[in-house]
Amino acid sequence: MQKTIVVIDDDRTIQATLSAVLPRHGYEVRVGPNASQGRKKVAEVKPDLVLLDLGLPDADGLDVLRDLKAEHPDLPVIVLTANDSLANAIESIKQGAFHFLSKPYAIEELLSLCTRALDQQALAREAAKLRGEKEVLQKKLSAAEEQLGPVAISRRMREVEQLVARVAPSEANVLLTGESGVGKEVFAAAVHQQSARAAGPMVKLNCGAFPANMIESELFGYVKGAFTGAVAAFPGMLSEAHGGTLFLDEITELPVDLQTRFLRVLQDREFRPLGSTKNLPVDFRLIAACNRPPAQAVQEGRLRQDLYFRLKTFEIEVPPLRERREDIAKLTDTFLRRFAQQLGKAAPQLAPEVLELLRAYPWPGNVRELQNAIEHALVLCDGPLLGPQFLPREIQRPDLSPAPAAAGSTSQTLGGMEREALLDALRRAGGNKKRAAELLGIHRPTLYAKLKRFGIAL
Repeated sequence: MQKTIVVIDDDRTIQATLSAVLPRHGYEVRVGPNASQGRKKVAEVKPDLVLLDLGLPDADGLDVLRDLKAEHPDLPVIVLTANDSLANAIESIKQGAFHFLSKPYAIEELLSLCTRALDQQALAREAAKLRGEKEVLQKKLSAAEEQLGPVAISRRMREVEQLVARVAPSEANVLLTGESGVGKEVFAAAVHQQSARAAGPMVKLNCGAFPANMIESELFGYVKGAFTGAVAAFPGMLSEAHGGTLFLDEITELPVDLQTRFLRVLQDREFRPLGSTKNLPVDFRLIAACNRPPAQAVQEGRLRQDLYFRLKTFEIEVPPLRERREDIAKLTDTFLRRFAQQLGKAAPQLAPEVLELLRAYPWPGNVRELQNAIEHALVLCDGPLLGPQFLPREIQRPDLSPAPAAAGSTSQTLGGMEREALLDALRRAGGNKKRAAELLGIHRPTLYAKLKRFGIAL
């Protein structure tokens, strides 16, 4: 498909040259001799690329560049100018230009830049499409999980469900604790769905999945121009949660200075986006979760005590799967039906020894690891009976699973068990961190944060 290039330049010689040369290389050229007409051309033809001169008769070219990137963030712009000052080059790149080219330039160099800019744009669009498809799939999976809700047969889990049902109709803050993968997000969704805010949004933010320098903008949002790269305003999670529920997972990974600022939001029910001079009112119900004992996190200085007191209006502990083995059969059946439907196949019957192996395994990754194991087995199984040979190797061989901790040992603490689970996953993955994260059912940034926390070499 022919690509369209808009040339915004008042030099008639440049206009004529590019109008003659570029079509011979497969481009359609539209010319805007000044900033005003150039903007109109961009709005009319929606080009694939813009060639922009900084020395325009009716406007500063950098202002035009700033406006173009604000209105069309994905539009590549190559800046052409007779002024080859380093300051202009740096500023144009800061404002989002693909490249800076000084006049006079070789036409071969310009053609090469055009090709690179359009190739990069195509890759960016494909990546955005894939991200969109992934988000749609993730929303479908999340909706399926929320519709299924918690699965409880054991007495301890029934007690958790009963407490959730009693707490949900209130506006009280809820703190969910328990090891990674126990299903805290499922219970957070249950609280939201059973509350008066069920018709509003439930906004989820994993505090351990973002670098410290990004999480502030994700949470509070920012206005256009707040920092380099902020070409458009972003509302932030607080704004998106207005009228609904905000779920902060791994709250102890939120930087302490941001905990102070967030505590102020809880007290005043207003916040200020980055770069803004105005406070915005906000109304949300807070649910937080952490995979370590919160009192321990307070002692370690990872969780502010005053924020902890705010969070723990209702503290609900979700037990690990090894302490509620009665739920394994029901969970397994639930996951079998779900993944069979996704794969478009009939759910197979389980061989008796499969359940025996599943009940015997220690499940360091908890429910999430069980879910991954069932999906793994179902993908490999092509018959009506799912036997133990389809399970992951570590479940087939109980001797490969981590030995139980000795009574009174440090590894019996939650932190010790989590460290052992991390080391075991790394061993089973042969040191491959991506695979280890998959085995534990967590994201790689979360895995890296945990490895750093426990002093495990990266």
